Amino acid sequence: MSGFEVYTLHDHQRARLLLSHFTGSILFINIDQGLQEKEWESYIRNIQEDPAAKESRLGILSYNTDQKLMQKYLMDLALPCGYVQLKLGLQASTEILLAALRANEAKGRRSCIRAFCADDEYATMNYKSQDRMYYGKILDVSSAGIAVKFDKPLDLPANFLMQGIQLKLRAALIMTDGVLMALRRGDPHVRVILFSHRMTQKDKLAIHHYIKQRIQYHIDQLKI
Repeated sequence: MSGFEVYTLHDHQRARLLLSHFTGSILFINIDQGLQEKEWESYIRNIQEDPAAKESRLGILSYNTDQKLMQKYLMDLALPCGYVQLKLGLQASTEILLAALRANEAKGRRSCIRAFCADDEYATMNYKSQDRMYYGKILDVSSAGIAVKFDKPLDLPANFLMQGIQLKLRAALIMTDGVLMALRRGDPHVRVILFSHRMTQKDKLAIHHYIKQRIQYHIDQLKI
């Protein structure tokens, strides 16, 4: 909901490969598990010396409060994203991590996250206007709206208020209103719909949950 594009990785070697693929990424490393302390230090130094990952920025996540350990990562290894000291409890650690992401400008210039779902047969929508029914395949979705490929060109004008749109995002069924925008990509079947600001919090959370699932799925499926 905060607009950051965050992925969880359980294989530290895969993380190194992803950094070379997605230049400019930020990687926070949880040093409390997986490897011994000296192994984590060697792992981090190898990333720092890797030309393919030179645009990446690293930081540490840990519950450890040892001052010497903090100094090693902050001063000796000079990690630009710092040493984020976690606290017991999910809410407290989440707030700390969000503050670290904001401090490192992790969102960039993007206002919201977009998830691509053209390959998901369970991401669809339908809409009834007077006596006509429109069906569409959702191509991508964000908290702001969706891009849809309809089964037939819409005979509705740009800026038309579509009331009672039904979205199906896998198990989630969402009813909302939206504003129909102009043609996209020159295809008369593809249109963008911006969600109404009156969407319920429950539906916003359902969309956010679906976006999170999709972007994690795509990262897990990458063959690098």
